[in-house]
Amino acid sequence: MKKTKKLMSLALAVATAATLGVGTPVFAEDGGAASEGFNLSVCLASEPQSIDPALNSAVDGAIMINHMFEGLTKWVDDGEGNAITAPGQAESWEKVVNDDGTVTYTFTLRDGIKWSDGQDVTAGDFEYSWKRLANPETAADYCYMIDMVKGYAEVSEGSAEPDTLAVKAIDEKTLEVVLTYDCPYFEEIIAFPATFPVRQDMTEGNDEWTYDTATYIGNGPYKMQEWTHNASITVEKNENYYDYDNLGPDTIKFTLLDDNNAMLAAYNSGELDFIENLPVDELPNYLASGELEIGDYIGTYYVCFNTEDEIFSDARIRKAFSLVIDRNYIVENVSQSGEVPATGFVPAGINDAEGASGDDFRTVGGEYYSVSEEDYEANCEEARALLAEAGYPDGEGFPTVEYLYNTDDKHKKIGEALQNMWQEQLGVTVNLDNQDWNVFLANRKEGNYQIARNGWIADYNDPCSFLDMWYTDGGNNDAQYSNADYDAQIDAAKATSVQEERMTAFHAAEDILIGEDSVLAPIYFYTQPYMLADDIEGMYYTPLGYFFFGYTSQK
Repeated sequence: MKKTKKLMSLALAVATAATLGVGTPVFAEDGGAASEGFNLSVCLASEPQSIDPALNSAVDGAIMINHMFEGLTKWVDDGEGNAITAPGQAESWEKVVNDDGTVTYTFTLRDGIKWSDGQDVTAGDFEYSWKRLANPETAADYCYMIDMVKGYAEVSEGSAEPDTLAVKAIDEKTLEVVLTYDCPYFEEIIAFPATFPVRQDMTEGNDEWTYDTATYIGNGPYKMQEWTHNASITVEKNENYYDYDNLGPDTIKFTLLDDNNAMLAAYNSGELDFIENLPVDELPNYLASGELEIGDYIGTYYVCFNTEDEIFSDARIRKAFSLVIDRNYIVENVSQSGEVPATGFVPAGINDAEGASGDDFRTVGGEYYSVSEEDYEANCEEARALLAEAGYPDGEGFPTVEYLYNTDDKHKKIGEALQNMWQEQLGVTVNLDNQDWNVFLANRKEGNYQIARNGWIADYNDPCSFLDMWYTDGGNNDAQYSNADYDAQIDAAKATSVQEERMTAFHAAEDILIGEDSVLAPIYFYTQPYMLADDIEGMYYTPLGYFFFGYTSQK
């Protein structure tokens, strides 16, 4: 998921007030923000691109959605602050492997589960929502998350109607899902926001349903109380949630900011109880003091090249730009939060064929380039040779190009470091352009850039989460990349449930993506820095990037 095992293996176990923004508040029918009780205030990012479960593709939006909706499974605290999967809206399920290799899951929903307006949640709500996700008219980036469901391929390409997708409500409490193969991570997929149910009567024919508290009806532990655009989203306990009595905060206020200095100022003043982002220059001090926590985070920060751009359609140029990145300098002097220089796209921590007990995918796959400090000059020499081969010796005649990033102190400083490396080592000029989060996401998705900052966090613990996104015309294929050989390896990996065969195909796919085509320039493998107020306890977290605040309490 953008910067976003049976999950026990992943948990492994897995601003000042003046700068808080302005906007028009949208209130719930029963009133405004709570002023008494336990009211938690956190800051994840600025205005989310979408909080429609099917349309969201960013971690910040997913965290909010996880508080207001719930899937067949959900994330719970393992007692040590780690999130693991457990039954959610589904009380139980059965799995049957059929003679033809297909797999049938039969889910039984909990008794008494309701939407936030009191209406019953039914199996039909899940059937509608999954078919909506697969429908090409929805244009969901994450539609492929359910591509293992029988009939998905035909529905997604428009050759079959959404109703042919093998998701069926047998009765109000029983949901049947048929898969084309035994997908090893399916029980993680059903905890993913894109598969959460939405109400047909709220979404159908209403593209703005998420903006109105009267129509933004969820089935999770909290419900939207108020959305002041570009300032905050406040949620309150959902009195119709089955575990209402155990919930913590009366309200959770998601403050919307993109200014790291403002975030830190608001945290230090007590206005915010939780932040993820600090000014880069402040990181060493807060790390040294112990106030800044560093969590595991299974993801990769990288540079994305537009492969349809006139200049960056040449793999030699893409590789040259990648080779001269001094990844050690960036993690030691810019990001400074324990990140690890990236040697491939799929990060450390993703399981390979032997699962959590064996070497991970990155260890098995090895390095695509050396990140050893003593090899940096050799990397640069190879890069200059490639640039010369492409027709630009010492950068002569190379046009000025542009690097796009979203407004953020860290992204800016990384962009400046990259700009300097490309200038010094290749003799090329790269201008920097920063944009607000929503504008940036739209332009990157549409291919309106040459080079762009990017990041991806695991949606589940499998290399597929990182590699199938680059399939031709994939919803998250921001590089506009297309390679028939690459697609064939992804198809092969998805055509079998034999782990050794799957991993062989995925390694071959990464060899093409990074080893041959240099579509991306991985920079580092993420960590998750954050600060939580001393008087708050009970927060839990998964290395997929999700923080859960609904069961917190004050000491």
